Amino acid sequence: MSNEYYMKSPVGHLKITEHDGFIVGLDYVDGESISENGSTNSIIDQCIAELGEYFKGRRSRFDVPVDLSYRGTPFQQKVWNRLYEIPFGETISYKTLAMDCGGPNHSRAVANANGKNPISIIVPCHRVIAHDGTLGGYTGGLDKKETLLGIEGR
Repeated sequence: MSNEYYMKSPVGHLKITEHDGFIVGLDYVDGESISENGSTNSIIDQCIAELGEYFKGRRSRFDVPVDLSYRGTPFQQKVWNRLYEIPFGETISYKTLAMDCGGPNHSRAVANANGKNPISIIVPCHRVIAHDGTLGGYTGGLDKKETLLGIEGR
């Protein structure tokens, strides 16, 4: 059974999804009328607390358990696992990510998988930038990407 909780954050409303003791989703949700609500348990409570610490600049690593095998293709999961390894405050280029996940011919597939990351922020797809140093894209919007990178001192 899955539990969902909606929370407000400095980058907008977020939906946290937990399944069998793991976070399996952290998604941006549009809408001003969304209030903090939903089903909580110890994993969701831990996620809320860690996100709060992160947004205040007091957390550089998430310890809440995540399950990257819950969704996606094996290739997408490979990309998401590589994203999960990018350290706080660092960035890599889409080109480097493609090389790490299969080679230069995989750039489009890597960018697509990056955009489908099911656990935003915790699995830091915002830390992937264009080869020329510009931000590139971000599913949540470039303003959110800028905010997240700013929290991390970038």
